[in-house]
Amino acid sequence: MSFERGDGAAAVVLRAVRTQGPVTRDRLPSATGLSAATVNRQLQALERLGLVRERPDLIAAGAIGRPKIPLTIDRDRFCVIAIHIGARSTLLVVADLGGRLLQTAAMSTPTGPVGPALALIARRAALEAASFTHRVPLWAGAAVGGEVYDDGSVDHAQLGWRRAPVGQVLSDELGLPVSVSPHVQAMAAAELLLAGSGDSSGVDLLFYVRETVGLATTIDGRVQRRPGNIGHLPVVAPLLSGSADAKLQDVVGRKVFDQAVAAGANVNDVLDERARVLGEAVALVRDLINPDRVVLAGQVFAEHPHGLAPVQAAFDAASTLPPMELSPPRFGARVQEGAAMVVSLGAIYADPIGALQDARV
Repeated sequence: MSFERGDGAAAVVLRAVRTQGPVTRDRLPSATGLSAATVNRQLQALERLGLVRERPDLIAAGAIGRPKIPLTIDRDRFCVIAIHIGARSTLLVVADLGGRLLQTAAMSTPTGPVGPALALIARRAALEAASFTHRVPLWAGAAVGGEVYDDGSVDHAQLGWRRAPVGQVLSDELGLPVSVSPHVQAMAAAELLLAGSGDSSGVDLLFYVRETVGLATTIDGRVQRRPGNIGHLPVVAPLLSGSADAKLQDVVGRKVFDQAVAAGANVNDVLDERARVLGEAVALVRDLINPDRVVLAGQVFAEHPHGLAPVQAAFDAASTLPPMELSPPRFGARVQEGAAMVVSLGAIYADPIGALQDARV
């Protein structure tokens, strides 16, 4: 799937209500750049579908007439099911249409044949959603590592998946439309669509490092579909790799770290080396692309006792461009949940009327 700020009239109006609400009808034309007639037509359609509702209980004292009744996105009628499939663990999330996390649970990512493994994930996710008996599940989304094809199938080397029918199996088990996305691109989309400031201009880079490494690029409000493969970047990490030359993918992950310590390396020295390697790799890509913002996501960036400071220091020393402050993701430690949520919400945000028709609501 693709991630971008929808430019259709319904998407623009829904985004304004979602990000600025409670907001009154008379403010929406200036907030969206649409005519009052167009705004009213879209609001009628969104209200009829149950995406937007009036909140007369929030009306300001002395305000008169329907244009002064505040509007909000309806956070109570629907929910979405969001799944983040990792190499070791899988997160199961239920969220409302505003991107608010309602419930999350974790399970070990099933091994073995891919069909039963995906069916087990879907059944566990359905159980989480079933606890919200008053909500109608509208869509499901899966953020997953590896390569994702247009038909929702996935290649994932660490799980041994080859063209695994992730989208099809989840849809069959859940009875919902399902979107599937590479998880690093989904993390960038969560920054843009769920946690963004509203300014989508410019170029952002998001680096993700945990058991795998990845890069996503956002340009003027659109997450680029081409995955960023940075695992092959050469690095110098003798403690982590046992040699003078290695690749970035070779020196990340818990197993590599534990092996270095077991071989006799000092824990703090290993942490320092990894922070230096990461800072230098980020600086290399930054100098090639010259983005407006760089976001560092994934637990590996947060495991040093001094947080991002050692990575920032190595980045500053290696980059040849003007100084830049590296940023943590706006979702913080919940970046995986944010990635999963935006996959399940992306189609609704891009084309709310079409999405609900696809969902047969």
